[in-house]
Amino acid sequence: MKITIEALARAPIAEVWRAWNTPGDIMQWNAASEDWHTTQSSVDLREGGSFRSRMEAKDGSFGFDFGGTYTLVEPEREIRYTMPDGREVETTFTAEGDGVRIRTVFDAEGQNPVEMQRDGWQAILDSFVKHVEQLP
Repeated sequence: MKITIEALARAPIAEVWRAWNTPGDIMQWNAASEDWHTTQSSVDLREGGSFRSRMEAKDGSFGFDFGGTYTLVEPEREIRYTMPDGREVETTFTAEGDGVRIRTVFDAEGQNPVEMQRDGWQAILDSFVKHVEQLP
């Protein structure tokens, strides 16, 4: 099953793309709630390259690595990657009015309810939008 999330970021496409793919920025926005954070991030943004983020509860009670291998990179347009379990993710960036429509379609995993997965990924995307809109 595929899940879709999207949001409009009111920022220039170049800034959206940079913030989406820069480890220092990712560590600032990559969390679904205030009690989580990303403590490490690496990005090798090219087809065949990989990325990894370490996500942890701020109280130290739990953490996990999230990553994948890029299968398509079209600057300022689209990123596709495959996660280690084989699930695929596609994110598109489309100019819209005074901003950029970000749309991610991803394969659901089988352990958690679809609504929980959608809500978690949407919360992270919303955090990204908040971050990129506040940049100078």
